[in-house]
Amino acid sequence: MIDKTILVVDDEASIREMITTSLEIAGFNVLQAENAKNAHVIILEKKPDLILLDWMMPETSGIELMRRLKRDDITKNIPIIMLTARITEDNIVQG
Repeated sequence: MIDKTILVVDDEASIREMITTSLEIAGFNVLQAENAKNAHVIILEKKPDLILLDWMMPETSGIELMRRLKRDDITKNIPIIMLTARITEDNIVQG
């Protein structure tokens, strides 16, 4: 087992499960959150090594959560990979 923890944040349960299964097979410890609010709590408590974050979620978007995390000295150095179907150049720059 790899001693790294990845947090998967996505409002679609099937996507979370698919990603989680793949990462666990690869040997990672995986945490899950279905929205930005729950993700923020998990991030502060568990300090994951990497966050896979869906851009488009209800209530608080992934991009809003990412901005909040990058402004916080406690969480600003956690790497984040955005998951999105958005493909325009403006979206890429925004991410």
